[in-house]
Amino acid sequence: MENLWTAFGLTLFAGMATGIGSIIAFTAKRTNFRFLSISTGFSAGVMLYVSFVEIFYKGFDALGEAYGESLGPWVNTAAFFGGIFIIALIDNLIPSIENPHEPFSEQETAPLHDPDAQLPDLNKVTRGGVDVVEKNHTHHIKHDHLLRLGIFTALAITIHNFPEGLATFLSALKDPKLAIPIAVALALHNIPEGISVSVPIFYATGNRKKAFTYSFLSGLAEPVGAVIAYIALRVFFIEESGEIPSQIMGILFAGVAGIMVYISLDQLLPTSRAYGKGHDSLLGLLGGMIVMALSLLMLNS
Repeated sequence: MENLWTAFGLTLFAGMATGIGSIIAFTAKRTNFRFLSISTGFSAGVMLYVSFVEIFYKGFDALGEAYGESLGPWVNTAAFFGGIFIIALIDNLIPSIENPHEPFSEQETAPLHDPDAQLPDLNKVTRGGVDVVEKNHTHHIKHDHLLRLGIFTALAITIHNFPEGLATFLSALKDPKLAIPIAVALALHNIPEGISVSVPIFYATGNRKKAFTYSFLSGLAEPVGAVIAYIALRVFFIEESGEIPSQIMGILFAGVAGIMVYISLDQLLPTSRAYGKGHDSLLGLLGGMIVMALSLLMLNS
């Protein structure tokens, strides 16, 4: 457990990026949606490549050592799809009103950083408005809906960030150099999430501080997830020598690979497509894979 503080630090860095997204929403004169598209595509490329090329096979080697060449690959494959199943189950259980990764337009984000900007139609900001008769639409109803949208978005992102924190933390425990690109990829992924939380809460409350607080707190779920993972490992699995048994580490690695693949395909790539135009998503995806491939080659040389 010699890399413990490095693991916590990288996980905290990744989680705090939701706050960076909120700051961008409140300070940038113009949101660079193409940057968000390419960066989230880049994150998907990093995470897909490292999952299939590095983390999955770390689990494969550890489980092969623990269970033998015949049983080990079966356990590794089961753990990989088990990770996918767990994050998919979490995703399915989250109460969802709107898609937290759907981008807001420049007109909708302008009042966050420009007090003189005209407020957009609140129906459009809610991405569908409130399902009531038009004559009953009041600002109070719309603001309540916006606040609920923002809070549920923050809740959804918070729950999603627990397994993301676990992925960063476990990777850093085993190999901090491997975890650095994973932490950067998740941080880039968290920036648009911070914007998604800030916008509806700001319109509902008019309070920039409150919008930033909700956004920031949703990202802190990643280091909290790391703390929970550490406590569980400490209580149930760590041996007297301070080492995690190879079969436990192998199962965790394979499960983390599955979680990261699901996050990439279900969240990062759709987000990248939503924010970008043309081949922005593909450029980001290939760029992330190339950077990850080169970094692994240099680390192993």
